[in-house]
Amino acid sequence: MQVKVRNNNVESALRVFKKKSSEVIFEVRERESYKSPSAKRHRAKKSAVARERRRQSTQVHPRRDRKF
Repeated sequence: MQVKVRNNNVESALRVFKKKSSEVIFEVRERESYKSPSAKRHRAKKSAVARERRRQSTQVHPRRDRKF
């Protein structure tokens, strides 16, 4: 893996290197052990639910005027 340093800007080159290496490390960790297809589906569903919760929490909900 190579990262070019442009205009002696080592900080940005280091940031690019970390981003590239994190992708590789993630893939290695994924392949470290066998996961059954049902476990993969379970993990994917769990992450989808978490994403939806985060999305719902950031949305602005209009306030209802309730008359009792």
